[in-house]
Amino acid sequence: MKIFGILLLVLGAIGCIVFGIQAAQDSESFSFLGIDVAVSSANWTPLIVSGVVLIIGVILSRKK
Repeated sequence: MKIFGILLLVLGAIGCIVFGIQAAQDSESFSFLGIDVAVSSANWTPLIVSGVVLIIGVILSRKK
């Protein structure tokens, strides 16, 4: 179970990094009354799923 947890931890971390960078790049900004406003058009679902997998991996890798 510990090896499976470490595998999930690694996959979740890689997913968070990749999808986090992708989500950060999918934002648009425009100026409104002299203020720059950023609007995100990213799909956050893959990042949330990767975060959940990361948390489950941490929990499973800590069990004895």
